[in-house]
Amino acid sequence: MAVKIRLTRLGKKKQPTYRVVVIDSRKQRDGKYIEQLGFYDPRQDPSVVEIDNERALYWLRTGAQPTERAQKLLEISGAWTQFRVSRGDIHTIGADDAQDAPAPKAVVVDEVEEAVETEEVVEAPAEAAPKAAVEAEEATQEVVDVEDATEDATEEVVEAKVEVEETETTDSSEEA
Repeated sequence: MAVKIRLTRLGKKKQPTYRVVVIDSRKQRDGKYIEQLGFYDPRQDPSVVEIDNERALYWLRTGAQPTERAQKLLEISGAWTQFRVSRGDIHTIGADDAQDAPAPKAVVVDEVEEAVETEEVVEAPAEAAPKAAVEAEEATQEVVDVEDATEDATEEVVEAKVEVEETETTDSSEEA
């Protein structure tokens, strides 16, 4: 049996919501499904995607083929990336050590917390703020100068075009 992960439509006319389901590929769009993996509500801002990643991984490993839209939703939920990593399509640096080592964010957070606890956080000197303000003002002035130069060059190009058109009209009137 060919199994697919796809969407079934729910909701009233012009108000769709979808279920992400595992279904036999020969069944109709809203037919009886094998298992519901989650749901997708595109009408909310931002749209809501809730998928049971463990079950989605199980079905992907079993051989279920997602449709294009279902695959995008699986990418959003993270199940598709997990599947590709487990399959070996995506290689991570230090993948052997990744299971034992803590997550990078956790390490950084721990280091920052330790620094705050030991009061190793260094305050920026008060003199740095005025220097930064002066540098920002100079950069702004450079941008304004460049904009003025571009406007001047544009005006010169327009004047040159007008002169060329005038000479062409006078040349054509002299030939006649």
